[in-house]
Order: sequence, then structure tokens, then C-alpha cells
Amino acid sequence: MKKVAIIFTGGTISMAIDENIKAAVPALAGKEILSYVKDITSIADIEIDDYISLPSPYITPEIMLNLAKHVQTYIDRDDIAGIVITHGTDTLEETAYFLDLNLRTEKPIILVGAMRSVSELGYDGPSNIVAAVRTAISLDARNKGVLVVMNGDINAANEVMKTHTMSLDTFKSLEFGPLGIVDDNQVLFYRSSTHISTHIPTDKIEEKVYLIKVVAGMDGDLIEYYINKDAKGLVIEALGRGNVPPMMVPAIKKAIDAGIKIILVSRCPKGRVFDNYGYHGGSKNLRELGVIFGGNLSGQKARIKLMLALGYKNDYDYIKSVFEDEYYK
Repeated sequence: MKKVAIIFTGGTISMAIDENIKAAVPALAGKEILSYVKDITSIADIEIDDYISLPSPYITPEIMLNLAKHVQTYIDRDDIAGIVITHGTDTLEETAYFLDLNLRTEKPIILVGAMRSVSELGYDGPSNIVAAVRTAISLDARNKGVLVVMNGDINAANEVMKTHTMSLDTFKSLEFGPLGIVDDNQVLFYRSSTHISTHIPTDKIEEKVYLIKVVAGMDGDLIEYYINKDAKGLVIEALGRGNVPPMMVPAIKKAIDAGIKIILVSRCPKGRVFDNYGYHGGSKNLRELGVIFGGNLSGQKARIKLMLALGYKNDYDYIKSVFEDEYYK
């Protein structure tokens, strides 16, 4: 029987309703969570690791980095066939992408969570864990990078997004659809990921990286603020194909001149940024200023990638290659 390590980090999957405050709070350790999972020991030999127990808004990039180092200890063990990580859903896609960029292994690494606590009707933690463990021991799941398994869908870390605040099928790959499904105890893959994420083998991150969402009529004040905060990187979640109001352009140029690496992505949930608008503030104008294009990454994922990349090497050509080689030929 194959051995799977389940690393518990907290989130709704480990929560129960506190009757005093009528709201969900951390409550369950790993063994208690698994007690709700029927016959899991008949699927795999399970090793429980109560690593941390945090709501997902408490998860920081520094915690993600430490988690990556911890996961590596299981990757290095010959007796471990796959790794499952339970996680809160609010930041699950960011942790999954962080691990996908930072780790390299043929062993399946699966992130899983729940949208309902153990106190709620339809607690989805047990079924999600079973699906995650089945995926972790599947030979077809090897060499596919970090995966997210929720509600029977298997999604790639570099594609998946939380799309709904409460729906059980909140995790979707909007652009391409899931890689596969877990159906009737079978793990079925329909396709491969669109690409393999760039490997960034760093043991440190740059924390002074910030995300700015562009809206109509926006000026450069926020960029000026981050320049004064000694920012090392900015992700601009721009309009459409990668355009910004013209009032932002002087501050963007000032930031680039100050050595700040700026990554451009779109606030649209589908599609990549591209340099086909040449007006002042258009995507071509920004690229000519030195803005780096982030493909179809979401703002939150581009920030994670920039933090890792800057931690590895604060060099413009390297950062540009890390982002653009993956999405532009």
C-alpha cells in the first residue's frame, strides 16, 4: 500500500461553529478530521502531520516558504508516494502556485480544502480528502506539478482560481477547464497543463512586492506611495489587454527609473495582456517604458511569482525571462 503524507495547515476543513459567537473557528486536529473520512486507511497508508492550524487569511508568503521547505522533507523520503496539504480556501491558490514554482518533483503534491465546516450540513472535507489522496497515489498524477483537488475536479496550480465565495465548486480553471476529475474512485486526466511553471529554486523571498488594481480615472498616487515605501516590485492589475489611465504613466516611469520591477497583468479573469495598444497608457506604451508582461496570470499569482523571482535574483533581464518566456514566444 502506498504511503501518503497529509500535512494539515488549517482552514475551514478544520473548523467548527463556536456556539458562543455563532461563527466558525479552528477546532479539529488532523486525526479528528480523518475520523470523518470513511475507510481512508484502505486507500493508502496515511502519515498525519499537524504542521500548523491557521485560517487562510493568516497565511503569509513567509509561511508558504517555510511550508515549501517542510514539504521538501517528504519529497526526499523514498517511502512517501505523494503529499496532500489541507489549506484554507481563501489563499489556497496562492500557496499552491508558490509551491508549484518553488518545488520540483515527480511526486504528486495536492492541495485540498473545504467550503463548509464540520458543523455544517454537507461538510465537504471528507470527500475532498479522499479525492486528494486517490490523486496523490495515482501514477497519472506524477510529473504534473502541484494540483488542487476540490469537489471532484483536478486543477493545475498555475491555472486554478477561487471563483465563488461559497459554492462547493468554487475552484475552477476559467481559461482551460480542469485537468481531470475523480469519479467513482477513479482518477481520470483529460489533458495536460497548458505549460510547466518556471522553476524558481530560491530559499528566500522579497517581501516588498505590492499589488495595485487599476480602475477608471486612477492616478499615480498609489505608485508614488510604494516608491516611498522602498518597494522592490509592483504588480499592476490593468484594464483589458494591459492598459492604464494616462495619469498613471508618469509614476510608472518613475518607479521603473528607481529600479522597481513592474509586472503587468489584466483584471479580466480570462486572457493575457498584449502590446497592441499604442496610445499613452496603452499596453505597447507601457512595454516600451520597461514594464514586464505577466501573461494570463492573476494579480495575486503574479505577486507570488515576483516575490520568489526577486528573492532569487533582482535583475531585470532575469525577471523579464521568468515572466515572458513562459507566455510569449
